[in-house]
Amino acid sequence: MKNRISGAFSDRVFDAAVFAVLLLLLLLVAYPLYFTVIASVSAPSDVAFGRVVLFPKNIGFEGYQKVVEYGPIWTGYRNTILYTVAYTLISVIVTMMAGYALSRKSMPFRGFIMAFMTFTMFFSGGQIPTYLFMQQLGLIGNPLLIVVMGTVSVYNTIIARTFMSSSIPDELYEAATIDGCNHARFFVRMVVPLSPALISVLVLFAAVAQWNSWFNAMIYLKEQAHMPLSLVLRDLIVSQQGFMREMSMDSGGDDFTRQAMLAESMKYAVIIVSTLPILCLYPFVQKYFVKGVMVGSIKG
Repeated sequence: MKNRISGAFSDRVFDAAVFAVLLLLLLLVAYPLYFTVIASVSAPSDVAFGRVVLFPKNIGFEGYQKVVEYGPIWTGYRNTILYTVAYTLISVIVTMMAGYALSRKSMPFRGFIMAFMTFTMFFSGGQIPTYLFMQQLGLIGNPLLIVVMGTVSVYNTIIARTFMSSSIPDELYEAATIDGCNHARFFVRMVVPLSPALISVLVLFAAVAQWNSWFNAMIYLKEQAHMPLSLVLRDLIVSQQGFMREMSMDSGGDDFTRQAMLAESMKYAVIIVSTLPILCLYPFVQKYFVKGVMVGSIKG
């Protein structure tokens, strides 16, 4: 009886310790997001002088108002939506087709192809050869490069191959071939309808990656009209001088310090506006995301 009580007490202590650690991790992750929200609606002076910690101060929406009025943000928003939709569509189609082909045991040299693709996850030609290659293709400054570059993800292909190997048995294809079904028709009529979890995972991975992407645009694009939202946000955060000069000209030469504080507040508003689409999308694909990852990780 004594051992049973001491065991129950030690279990409660362990559960309490685990809960405390998880709560601390939650606070470390959630507080920056929460601070961004309250800072975006607080007075810029309160944010600049560190008076905003747990609750917003002097609530106002001047930062969001300037976001609405700042033209490059909406141009970047339009570009990012177009890039993300096109990139996600191409990426999911190519990844599904590659995953299906590599999941079929009848495919010749599939082991060598998979090993070669895996090799590229650890070694690449480098930035300079990639730039020269894109230059030879005539894609420098072309928005098409943002859509095409990086469309094929080896990691996503491995997930698709593993999912189909464990969920689409060869016997199903053999039964379909009796009715005269070839690989293309089997893929469209059978594999795709049976893979909503996998498709949701691939859509989420591709959409989030492209939505947050800015490096390729910074390297390869030249015109401001082609820049995505993430690069506009980066320029707003890293280099504020040109932005504040433009804001001062638009406001008739107001105090430069006030414009600097307003730009600081506007940064938080832009972060909220730029992350809203992904935050709205994630709840609808969360159950498929968990299911797809788990099913794709089990063999047999």
